[in-house]
Order: sequence, then structure tokens, then C-alpha cells
Amino acid sequence: MRIKLTNVLVDDQAKALAFYTEKLGFIKKNDVPTGDARWLTVVSPADPDGVELLLEPDGGHPAAGPFKSALVADGIPYAQFAVDDVYAEVERLKGLGVEFTQDAVDMGPVVTAVLDDTCGNLIQIITMK
Repeated sequence: MRIKLTNVLVDDQAKALAFYTEKLGFIKKNDVPTGDARWLTVVSPADPDGVELLLEPDGGHPAAGPFKSALVADGIPYAQFAVDDVYAEVERLKGLGVEFTQDAVDMGPVVTAVLDDTCGNLIQIITMK
């Protein structure tokens, strides 16, 4: 068994696609119309056949909005992505206008930072030491 796809709930798929590709550096894998929304996935350019991230519209279920708001209010990231160097990635992303709720912090075996994805989520980036 392996993970092939995971999701992040987004308030606007077009805005999410722009953020996740232009800022975070993912590449679009699938973009299939499904009525009012799209089956829209991105992948890491380092592993284009790897795990896909579905940019899933949060309007499909009434609990999605309150769930996301509660996570943000408590400072809890919705997802976590690995990077080679959190410190360098924070500086790169800040240069692109990305806002962070937690700058890079050394937590022993891992360095973490938390950013706002502009689509209603906090995302944590990590580097394992």
C-alpha cells in the first residue's frame, strides 16, 4: 500500500493553483472539469509521478469552512511539505510575498516554519536533520 493522492481544501481553485505553482513551485498534473469544480492536482517537479496534491474546493461540505477556520485559529497546519533547507525556503518564499505565521524554528531533529497558503490554510514546511 502507498499514498498516491492527498488533498488540501481550498476556497478558490484558480487562486490555489497560482499559489501552489508560482510560489511553492509545484507543477500542475491534472486539470479535469467536474461540473462546478475541477479535479485539479499538483505534484513536486522532483517527482512528477509521485504523490499528487488535490486542490479540493471547500464548498462541497458545510463542515469544511468551520474546520479550516478552527485549524487556523489554533495555529494548526492543514498539511506539511518537506524542503531541503527551511531557512533558505522561508527567505525565498518571503521574497515572493508569502506570509508566515511561524518563521523557521529549530526543534531538535527537525526545523519547521508555517505559512499561509492564501486559500484558508496554514501549511508547515519541514527539514529533517
